[in-house]
Amino acid sequence: MEYKNTLSSAQNYAKNGKLEDWIHTFLMSNGNNVALSDGLKLYNRFFLGPLKMPLALFTRCCGPEENMKWRVDQEGFENRVTRLENTIKIEKDMPPLIVQFVNDGFELNDGNHRYEAYSRLNIQEIDVIIWITEKHDYELFLSKYSKYI
Repeated sequence: MEYKNTLSSAQNYAKNGKLEDWIHTFLMSNGNNVALSDGLKLYNRFFLGPLKMPLALFTRCCGPEENMKWRVDQEGFENRVTRLENTIKIEKDMPPLIVQFVNDGFELNDGNHRYEAYSRLNIQEIDVIIWITEKHDYELFLSKYSKYI
């Protein structure tokens, strides 16, 4: 299987039972998020997706705002989001966001800039990969969001 930095590649990996391989390859290369890849390897996880879900279910945790868990430079954030907006307008095969479901909530772990670009473009549904550590969270996710699977 050939890796690409795209949704269709992630879907192909998932179809072949290799979604976790795609996630780590993405995070270690194009996603530039080695820390998340390393953290995901610490425990067995449930990985679901890619799933098309409403953007409104998620919120950013990375950005220039004071309340962000991961604060970044305003100018750099804006430049990257603007570039992504322009890319999204012409490229429909963008990689899915990577989101944790825990304690009945979502944490956007990878794709905060893409999320912001989608939001500014008024895109209502996005493709995500959900990861879950605990079985009770997995069961809760299935009970509340199985219609997206």
